[in-house]
Amino acid sequence: MASLLDEDGGISESLERVLKQIFGKYCTPKPELPLSGDIPPNAYLEPSKLDAWASDTNGEPFSQETKDEILQFMDVTDEGNLTFKGFLQVYQLQTENDEEETWRDLSKHGFDRSLTLIRQE
Repeated sequence: MASLLDEDGGISESLERVLKQIFGKYCTPKPELPLSGDIPPNAYLEPSKLDAWASDTNGEPFSQETKDEILQFMDVTDEGNLTFKGFLQVYQLQTENDEEETWRDLSKHGFDRSLTLIRQE
């Protein structure tokens, strides 16, 4: 099983690689090669894409309260769109508090416990 956090408690390199692939499915602007893990440096999740990611991950969009918390405490653009740095912050907090929830999220996006993509959406 792959490690989600490194020895310092930060996002592991392998988890960051997977999160780039997931973020790349929803971000604006779109990556040139969607599954490459190469996302544009100015990429962000606009509100409809944040909802799409939440729905694909959790079965429903976030509540307005959850969205407000994300946009208040995580890294966002000047327009209030979640950046990749903010996306990593969401997963950092979640993984610290409930690693199994992160594994469930990754599974919903087609990754196994070795962080290998086993099915594409």
